[in-house]
Amino acid sequence: MTNKPNKRPENLCLAPWVHTYLSPQTERRMCCASREPAQSFEQYIDTMSGSGKYDPLTLEEHWNSEHMKSVRVRMMNGETLSECDVCNNKTLNTDVYRSYFQQLFAHKYDEIWSSTSEDGTTTMKPISWDYRFSNLCNFKCRMCGDMLSSSWEAEKRKNNDIDWKDPQNNWMKPEVRLSISKFQDNEIEKEFARAVEAHSIEEIYWAGGEPLMFEQHWKYMKRIIELGDGPGLYARYNTNLSRLDYKGVHLLTDILPNIRDWQLCCSIDGTGEIGEYIRTGLDYEQFLSNYKECQAIANNPRQVRLDFTLTLPGLFELKNMFNLSKELNTIILAKVVFSFSPNIMMSPLVLPKDILHGIIHDFLAYATLAGYDYRQQPLIDVLINLLTRPTFEEQWPDEYKQGAIEGKGNMQKIESFRPEAITLDEILKRNGEIHDWYNRQN
Repeated sequence: MTNKPNKRPENLCLAPWVHTYLSPQTERRMCCASREPAQSFEQYIDTMSGSGKYDPLTLEEHWNSEHMKSVRVRMMNGETLSECDVCNNKTLNTDVYRSYFQQLFAHKYDEIWSSTSEDGTTTMKPISWDYRFSNLCNFKCRMCGDMLSSSWEAEKRKNNDIDWKDPQNNWMKPEVRLSISKFQDNEIEKEFARAVEAHSIEEIYWAGGEPLMFEQHWKYMKRIIELGDGPGLYARYNTNLSRLDYKGVHLLTDILPNIRDWQLCCSIDGTGEIGEYIRTGLDYEQFLSNYKECQAIANNPRQVRLDFTLTLPGLFELKNMFNLSKELNTIILAKVVFSFSPNIMMSPLVLPKDILHGIIHDFLAYATLAGYDYRQQPLIDVLINLLTRPTFEEQWPDEYKQGAIEGKGNMQKIESFRPEAITLDEILKRNGEIHDWYNRQN
């Protein structure tokens, strides 16, 4: 037991006491946004490369591991953790994940002090689950990758675009994929099923891949409802909204009305052809139809929201997405694509500062004239915050030029695999300054 301080530590997050996260490759972290060393295979957010050897941990091994105990001790001592830099620096969005855990699990705050020993060991068990059961996904979003999209993985295999010398890619080797599959079947499924049968889950975050393609989603949500635990469950979704049913079970009639509360964050990063370019697989008109169907059963505007990730081509969609929010009378969440190296051409931060700031100021003037309310405020907040963020050129002055060249090459390679789409060059032609800059990246 640890004595509770009079003042709550500013950077303490409840996730290490209530939440368990698992990637499609069965890597464990505090949450989907925490920056930690890789265990086996490095992912885009990891701070150090993994070994390249598949060495998974069970939940029991992870929960009170030396790393997790250290995290809890440092948080309780009021330290600012580098693992939490995404929240500390508002790297992804302005409404940080730490605040979400603080609000949803405020009733657990006192318990963390009474249940945690001085070395960080806790007797608390996870009640919030984010298990990405696989990378199964029918989209190939250009700011994503093979680890989170089976369609992207299949494309890379088809085009022999895998560097097998890089240990990061070892998870795609047949023998390793078989090991991952066995661990999923023999351990991960059992972990989740035990929690369901024990009536111990208060919150689930369904993300992917595409979670509405996961058989596990439908199986376990149905089971929770059968057990009578629906009235105690809060379910969040991050979905491309390309489907709403599975084998005769419908999300909007058979699942969501039978649980305490829910939230659909519907990923859409642009309208029309630019939206379909960014998210390969998107049928924009079908998305709108499904979105309106979801809105029809919502009890409040928080339950169904547009989830907009701002990208370089997405800068050309700011006004359209703003107007879409107004037309649908719906909240638009906003975040900036993750970028931890200067070769991410999909990031708006790849642009020179004067060009980027000019676009943002132009949009903010447009939004002010058009008028906005709380539904569009998250988009406004992210763009205002982006004005204070260092661009790639400022973050990596020595690597920026080569990074932009590599990033452009990566985008062109992807476009060669997907010749049916418009190109980034064609999109950027809509702004002479951006197009001139892009043409110089050679």
